[in-house]
Amino acid sequence: MPFILERLKDTPEPIYGTFPATNIDVMFNAIRNLFRSRPEPRLAAVPANTRYYVIGDIHGRLDLFEAMIAAIEEDDATQPGAETHVILLGDLVDRGPDSAGVVARTREWQQERNVRVLAGNHEEMFLNAFSKPEVLRHFLKHGGRETILSYGLSKKQFNAMNLDELFTMMPQLVPQSERDYIAGFEEMITAGDYVFVHAGIDPAVPLDQQKRSDLLWIRDRFLRHEGPLDKVVVHGHTIFDQVMDCGNRIGIDTGAFRSGVLTALVLEGDQRRVIQACQHENGPIEIFHGDRS
Repeated sequence: MPFILERLKDTPEPIYGTFPATNIDVMFNAIRNLFRSRPEPRLAAVPANTRYYVIGDIHGRLDLFEAMIAAIEEDDATQPGAETHVILLGDLVDRGPDSAGVVARTREWQQERNVRVLAGNHEEMFLNAFSKPEVLRHFLKHGGRETILSYGLSKKQFNAMNLDELFTMMPQLVPQSERDYIAGFEEMITAGDYVFVHAGIDPAVPLDQQKRSDLLWIRDRFLRHEGPLDKVVVHGHTIFDQVMDCGNRIGIDTGAFRSGVLTALVLEGDQRRVIQACQHENGPIEIFHGDRS
C-alpha cells in the first residue's frame, strides 16, 4: 500500500478522476468483444409480397415439365397471396425426347401466368443450326438430333438424309415464328438480392456489363469463384446431383434428361424451398417438396 499511496500523492490529477486504460484493460476489452454475440448476416431475399418459382434445365423432358407445372400450380394455390413469377433458366431443348412439346407448353403456360424464359446455350446452338450445314453438324452432336425428331421428322426419314438435305428441310420443320419466339428469350433477370441466368456470370465484371457468351456458356471461372458477388446467382447449365447452394450462387440443374429429376427453387422473402419432379427409370413421376436448399 505505501507504494500506491506514494503514487497517488505524486499524481497531480484528482484521485476520483478516470484513469487511463492500461494494456490489461485493452486486452480484456478485446477478448470481451471477441465473444460478444454478433448479429446474424441478412439473408438474400426477393421483393416483399412476391413468390418466385425458378425451374432448372428441362432438356426436352415434357413429362417432367408437365408434372412440375401441376406441382407449382398446386403449391401456389395453397400459399398466402403473393405476386407470383415463374422463371425458366433455359435449355428447354435438346437431349430429351420432346423439345418441341416443351416449347409449346411454355407458350401455353405464358398465356395463363407470368412466365419468363432465359436463353440457354442449347437454344443458341439450335438457332445457329439454321445458318449453315457445318453448324448443324455441331448441333446434332450435342442433342440436336432429338430436337429435330420432336418437330415431326421420323427416325427413318432422318437416317435417310445427308447433312445438306437435312439442312434444307430444317426451315420447313421449325417455322420462322417458332424460331423468333426462341430468339426472344431473355439473357438475365434480377429480383431483389438475386440474379437469374442460364450458365453464370463473369465474377470480375459488373452485372450490367456481362457478355452474352458468359451468361450462356461460362463454367469454370464462375464455379471456382468463392468470394461475394453483386447478387446471389441462380443458374443452371452445370449438372449437380442435388441443389448446389454455395452462398454466392445456387445451381439447380439436376440433369433432368438423364437423371429423371427436374428441380424448381421457390423463393419468397428470405426463404428458400425446393420442388422436384422425379422419375426413377420408367416408374411414375413423383413430386418431392424440400426445405431450404
